[in-house]
Amino acid sequence: MAKVVIIDDESSILELMSKLCKSVGHQVVPCLTGAEGLTAVRNHHPELVIVDLRIGDVSGLDIVKTCREESPDSAVIMVTGHGSVETAVEAMRLGAFDYLTKPFDLGDLIKTVNHALARRGQPGSPAPATQPSLRSGSASKLIGHSEAIQKIFELVRRVADSESPILIEGEFGVGKHMVARAVHEASRRNAAPFKELQCSALPEDVLEAELFGSGGAGIFQRAGGGTVHLAEVHQLPARIQAQLNTFLDEVQNKRGTWAGNGAAAPSFRLITSTTIPLDDAASSGRFREDLYYKISVVPVKIPSLRQRREDIRPLVEHFLRDLAERSEQPAKAIDAYALEFLEKYAWPGNISELRNAVERACALCEGDRIRPSDLPSKVSQQIEVPSPASGGSKIQLPIGSPLDDFIRAQERLFIQETLKYNNGSREKTASMLSISIATLYRKMGLNVERKTNA
Repeated sequence: MAKVVIIDDESSILELMSKLCKSVGHQVVPCLTGAEGLTAVRNHHPELVIVDLRIGDVSGLDIVKTCREESPDSAVIMVTGHGSVETAVEAMRLGAFDYLTKPFDLGDLIKTVNHALARRGQPGSPAPATQPSLRSGSASKLIGHSEAIQKIFELVRRVADSESPILIEGEFGVGKHMVARAVHEASRRNAAPFKELQCSALPEDVLEAELFGSGGAGIFQRAGGGTVHLAEVHQLPARIQAQLNTFLDEVQNKRGTWAGNGAAAPSFRLITSTTIPLDDAASSGRFREDLYYKISVVPVKIPSLRQRREDIRPLVEHFLRDLAERSEQPAKAIDAYALEFLEKYAWPGNISELRNAVERACALCEGDRIRPSDLPSKVSQQIEVPSPASGGSKIQLPIGSPLDDFIRAQERLFIQETLKYNNGSREKTASMLSISIATLYRKMGLNVERKTNA
């Protein structure tokens, strides 16, 4: 198998990538610093280099340049965050084969490694045909019991092995990425990479290079027989829409003239997604009508979460299990009242907002159970309770909060008003309330060591 140099200054990610590459038989040289990585490249002349874009001592781009100059037969895969995609595209202009954005799917890492090794030293050659692999189900990562989501499960199963382009429509956060991924995983192309591009995230020139290649292969060639998902496709500039329209015509006709070197047309399954009704945009002239018809052969519309509230409970349970696995701790339970709040909330951000709320609740809750008070205030309804102090002040608590929370809030307000009456004297306040000074400090959330004489 291949010799692979992996360079990443995060030890946990370095270990994970190293174990994964070793598990499929590659010889791995792990490096925690850029300087160590450069030395490994010069000494070993590996078939493949995987390098993080941001390393403390050396830029990942410098390592790409070194590989091009001193080890030109080494394929390079850049690893980067979502906010650095533009720089990753620049790395490809310098000679990198492909890039992965964190957090990446482990399966995508191996598929990209295999594809890079297959294409090493043959930048113009088509990728080897992928063989069908074992498929576990039509939509194993889609979660929900509603009739609407069950229809999407069935549609994924029926169209997975079709070559027809799919257009997924739905509000922000409804799970368009997951449906696109499910189609790929259920298809015969699932042994090849799943490539995704946010069309709204890049300047026009960088977007053009990423789609069609500039000094390197575009995303369609790098898919290597897999699936390309163009998210927020309605954000494509008019000029890029025209190029994509021509490109798809050329692929369909197997002309391959965009490459300029006689290369065969790339093989890929195209999936696009949008947050707006694309037919309306095409009718109004904001999106090319001929391109719309090319990419929308199979339309899929995902309903919002507020239209399928019966899916909220299984989604919450899934998120709790997933968060527990990531933290390597037992899964937290959720209070029935807290779950009721989640099921009643409108979720304008859909599944993305729900996951954020569950993750926040897991981080804030005390013990092993999420309560209404752990949820975002906009999710948990608030009630106003008059305080026992004078002046008509009130406190707000989520419905379903434990009685102890109410009592603690009442105590704190009463102590604050008593302190005001005693001109801030803590000793007088403690005496008037028949509690010790230590108890006063504890109920006020203060440290005893901070006590000063009144």
